[in-house]
Amino acid sequence: MSKKTIVVVGASRGIGNALVQLLASNQEHHVIALSRDVEKMKTAFQHLTNVVPMAFDLSSNVRSQAEGIFWNLDKIDVLINNAGLLVNKPFTELSHADLSSCYQVNVVGVMETVQAAVSKMNPAGSHIVNISSMGGFQGSVKFAGLSAYSTSKAALCSFTELFSEEYKDSTIKMNCLCLGAAQTEMLEEAFPGYEAPVSAEKMAEYIADFALNGNQWFNGKILPVSLSTP
Repeated sequence: MSKKTIVVVGASRGIGNALVQLLASNQEHHVIALSRDVEKMKTAFQHLTNVVPMAFDLSSNVRSQAEGIFWNLDKIDVLINNAGLLVNKPFTELSHADLSSCYQVNVVGVMETVQAAVSKMNPAGSHIVNISSMGGFQGSVKFAGLSAYSTSKAALCSFTELFSEEYKDSTIKMNCLCLGAAQTEMLEEAFPGYEAPVSAEKMAEYIADFALNGNQWFNGKILPVSLSTP
């Protein structure tokens, strides 16, 4: 496996944390771990010499933040957009701020991160992986209270298809994984008491392998990754 520079957005907990740990187990990889909670990442990854934790907030000024982080990288081989914001409220109780924040983090922030990354993607071939949800996958079972979250994740799927069309003649490949239930803090927030059939670590194994290899086989695809409902 060749040396790769890998950026993981949303790396402080759950699947993102597990992804960084797994990807960094190969000492050839250089992993940039991004999250608002940089202190939590420093503690979690202090034993990993090939991980650089950096503060990154998807709620505002995303493109300028990302450009400031990416400018000194020679290249980016893999970008994993894993961060997400969950809003779980009855539809009529959703405020404008709820909707705006959910879409900013889950869609707009991802798009602005990608805008900053495009010029740094490895011209020999690179892969952007967007992490969506089965709640945003067309035709899947939907759940009350998740109108803001699931529609924003559906928008992320649409962005994946549109970007891939626009960049189909480039070496940048983009795909979207719609995850089913994995045992994370976010799952507990959405479905209190529910026990997922898959751990965050096992889901991270799948995502890491796909991020490193999936661009050989897929581009612009929306792929469900789920054993259960939810």
